[in-house]
Amino acid sequence: MINETANELGPIPQKTSLWRRMSGPLKVGLGFAVVAILMAVVGLVRGTASAPLTARSVLMAVLISGGTWGLVSWAIATAVVEVERDVAECDDEDDPAGQADKPGG
Repeated sequence: MINETANELGPIPQKTSLWRRMSGPLKVGLGFAVVAILMAVVGLVRGTASAPLTARSVLMAVLISGGTWGLVSWAIATAVVEVERDVAECDDEDDPAGQADKPGG
């Protein structure tokens, strides 16, 4: 995706990174997924007595831990964003003039 910003010479196309195009909840989900994957891999490497260190065990640990932590944290972050949006809409409906309670009034 290319954004255009204008200056005195005209529009300058700028590439936006994938990270900037992602929503906040998606960033939260990916962050927690990465942390969970790192913890799973470290746990497998340190505690090979519980599970053999094979490609299959690493893949399963990565998919299960990263997938669940990422999905759950994304869902929670999305719910928080929706609730905040609903609260903001209710505040706008309650106070259509944009005048909140003023101190001393």
